[in-house]
Amino acid sequence: MSFHANEIRSMFPSILETANDGTIPVFLDNPAGTQVPRMVMDAVTEYYMTMNANSGGAFATSQRNDEMIDATRERMADFINAPSPSEIVIGPNMTTLNFGLSRAIAKTLSSGDEIILTRMDHDANVSPWTRIADDYNLVVKWVDIHTEDCTLDMDSLEEALTDKTKIVATVHASNAVGTINPVKQIAGMAHAVGAYHVVDAVQSAPHLPIDVQEIGCDFLLCSSYKFYGPHLGIMWGRKDLLEELPAYKVRPAKDKSPNRWETGTPSYETYNGLLACLDYWEMLGDKFGSVELSQYSGRTLKMKQGMLAVQDYERDLVTQLIDGLQAIGNVSIAGITDGERYDWRVPTVAMNVDGYTSAQVAEHLAKHHIYVWSGDYYAVEIMERLNEPTGMVRIGIGQYNTPEEIDRTLDALKAL
Repeated sequence: MSFHANEIRSMFPSILETANDGTIPVFLDNPAGTQVPRMVMDAVTEYYMTMNANSGGAFATSQRNDEMIDATRERMADFINAPSPSEIVIGPNMTTLNFGLSRAIAKTLSSGDEIILTRMDHDANVSPWTRIADDYNLVVKWVDIHTEDCTLDMDSLEEALTDKTKIVATVHASNAVGTINPVKQIAGMAHAVGAYHVVDAVQSAPHLPIDVQEIGCDFLLCSSYKFYGPHLGIMWGRKDLLEELPAYKVRPAKDKSPNRWETGTPSYETYNGLLACLDYWEMLGDKFGSVELSQYSGRTLKMKQGMLAVQDYERDLVTQLIDGLQAIGNVSIAGITDGERYDWRVPTVAMNVDGYTSAQVAEHLAKHHIYVWSGDYYAVEIMERLNEPTGMVRIGIGQYNTPEEIDRTLDALKAL
């Protein structure tokens, strides 16, 4: 059975809530945060009813809480094919986790060491590194993009690498223009000069099957509220690095991975929501999965199959969207627009309409109950590189969107 949004839309109560005039909104703001299925909402409530306690106690609610934490780490390890649940660090968001990571790595660096960043990245994978560069007298080098299709300039990456390179930080999929980067190749290039490779997978996690062992990176970060879960960030790291790096922690906290990276008491109720979200992905694999993946088994197999089914569906929608935008005539699109290359983009489209600022277009769509973002969405470098001073309109497709919603969005844009 092939995936279609109508098969799962009823599981997302928020997308069916009508506006004041009775219109059902179109949620195309997904790169900033997706809606969640009912089972995630129910899991948060269930936590408060059955296991609301701090970790490490001898009593029943605390023990249930700890069992849930272990299950969440195991399921998240399945989702990204991590070797061990103890490599799964959970925090309030990706940005906070990356600042903690950069600060720990900084303690191991020396003046003059080099960090490589890209003009494509979200600032959550830029500022943590530029800040430690300022603090420790490190050198920052930038990898450029090809502006005609917003792909990474791999030659400029090759030129930037030296024996002084210690960190290469790249995005897996751009939160602005949707480009998917060759992270496996980049990991190999980074390791060839003895550098760590840090991957921002926030925008790839909702759309691509992620395998940290296949990529070969050292750290990978994502956010569950971008893949239909609660507001949490997740960091995977190689176990030896998580154990050895000088993480900042309070003295009583366990000095072992992953606890040494998780500062303070977390919102355990959202851990239970994350567990339910991962159950949802497994359910998608059970219902729609058909691709043979001999390298996986069990939950990991189901999650990957579910993701691939969603990916095929979303590729059809982004094809419909880009074809429709190009037919309007006064619309410009940043990023890959060649249908033969859509395997190298996620269904996030940055566009502008001639004669209007991005904010004006977003406000126009909002009046039609179509939700999109405008501006730079924290992708500061790429907007400057594309010479878009007011940013661009970002239309981000999710698995619950439909062809009818894409047509509705295109009709609203034509009305401009």
